[in-house]
Amino acid sequence: MTARDFDAIIVGSGPGGSTAADVLTAAGWSVVVFEKGRNHLIDTGDPTRLSTDFSNDEIKFMIRHFLGPDPLLEPRTFRREESDGDRTHVGEVNNVASTVGGGGPHADGKVPRFREDDFRMLSEWGPVEGASVADWPIGYEDLEPAYAEAERLIGVAGEAGANPFAAPRSGPYPMPPGPPMYGALITSDAAERHGWHPYPAPTAVNSVPYDDRPACNNCGFCAFFGCPIHAKGDPVASLRRALLTGRAELRPETFVSRIMVRDGRATGVEYRGPDGQARTETAGHVIVAAGGMETPRLLLLSGLEHPMIGRNLMFHLQTYVMGALPVRVHGHKGRSVTHVHDDFVVPDAASLAAAREAGLPWFKGGMVEHAGPAHPILEAKLAPWGPGHKDAMRRSQMREHLWGFCMQGEDLPQPSNRVDLDPSVRDVRGVPALRVTYRPHAHEQAASAYYGPMMEDCLRTAGAEWALTYAAPGAFDPVPMSRHVAGTARMGTDPAHSVCDPWGRLHDVPNVVVADSSLFPTGAGYGPTLTLVALAIRNMGALAPHRGG
Repeated sequence: MTARDFDAIIVGSGPGGSTAADVLTAAGWSVVVFEKGRNHLIDTGDPTRLSTDFSNDEIKFMIRHFLGPDPLLEPRTFRREESDGDRTHVGEVNNVASTVGGGGPHADGKVPRFREDDFRMLSEWGPVEGASVADWPIGYEDLEPAYAEAERLIGVAGEAGANPFAAPRSGPYPMPPGPPMYGALITSDAAERHGWHPYPAPTAVNSVPYDDRPACNNCGFCAFFGCPIHAKGDPVASLRRALLTGRAELRPETFVSRIMVRDGRATGVEYRGPDGQARTETAGHVIVAAGGMETPRLLLLSGLEHPMIGRNLMFHLQTYVMGALPVRVHGHKGRSVTHVHDDFVVPDAASLAAAREAGLPWFKGGMVEHAGPAHPILEAKLAPWGPGHKDAMRRSQMREHLWGFCMQGEDLPQPSNRVDLDPSVRDVRGVPALRVTYRPHAHEQAASAYYGPMMEDCLRTAGAEWALTYAAPGAFDPVPMSRHVAGTARMGTDPAHSVCDPWGRLHDVPNVVVADSSLFPTGAGYGPTLTLVALAIRNMGALAPHRGG
């Protein structure tokens, strides 16, 4: 391809960017995908070959930032509110992996759909003081065909009909669920005795051979680790298809520093490749899929001035409830999470009464994951040192006996929660670091306080000798850590109150299209990945007929 030979530039190779490349190249477009991280995923010379860089190595992935970013080289800053001053923290702030594949390689692949009412929060449940609750400009029925296509393209294992709270489906999952974790069977039984409805988590991990990739071998190194055998389908499946068309080019270790705009239209981007030299690339469209924090950063670095850019930042307030079970639950084996329940996603009479007692009209919890927390090196670091260390590891109070729940609590959008550019902190390239200003709303805190004790009771029903609850971010650790980010370039029909239109196009620069969870007007109590992939399928499919224009 020549230097000016692309119909679209795609910034970011994660789930959104890879899906955009897949859809656009299938429609005959030529694209170039810029990724600031390194490539450990796929052989660009022969896309049929997947890389062998991943391994079951805790130090490599958890300590040495193998998937990036290194917070010393690419720091972020944080403050809870503007009155804190410029910042209270410099370093890691809810960093999603920065590598070819984006956040996909590091995730354990849970990919639930949103429910119908997640798209109409304002009209369904009403306003909440201090929050900018809004309806989406589309409904579940508009996205359902794209959800089904997303599940087919990336490969999702699940059991249709197992979740009574799920929205209607047009067909089954492409694969059946994989084997359950033993601990999940114990807590699922206890959850059913509490009247809840656990079910096999929909997961973008092969339970059988699929798309020329093997079935998961349940090695246990799933969440936060790249899969050594590439049983995870998100987003390697989409990226490989795009590259195999011959119409896509992947450029890793390439940082896009600015979208070039002239007369209300994007003409291309400025970027720095591995040699550090500044260059430009031109195209008819720019697709921004850098994630919920890096996307608004790029828009701001580009001089775009819409007042909503970066605002309404949402994470999940994660409520962790852990306990010690007397039996060995083998929490370090399996796919990190095999079972979840959705009972806390839907307000009922009791939760509505609790919300009113907390001074709120309503609150929603989130999907609850059944999981264990530890791997061998983490446990070894925390076990008492000295002569008893080996015995402590053999008893394995963390890997073998610690088990519990994580609720992905719905986080309401607030205009004061935002991403902007730090006034003085710079990254290794000399580019302004992104700054996060974030404080949870009373909604999230009240929901956590209400559902946490219920989950503790359930753990005791399962036989736990003790149980405790911690909500993050909290008073002792205010910096978010959920890895779920959304809302910072929300879509809508009114340009005064949204950054993008219902098809992801910037109101102010319509040939710039956002293709990640920045678009979400609300965040739901579910992980964002499948929904952002479905949006990319829908929006790129609408864009593709307008080739290069």
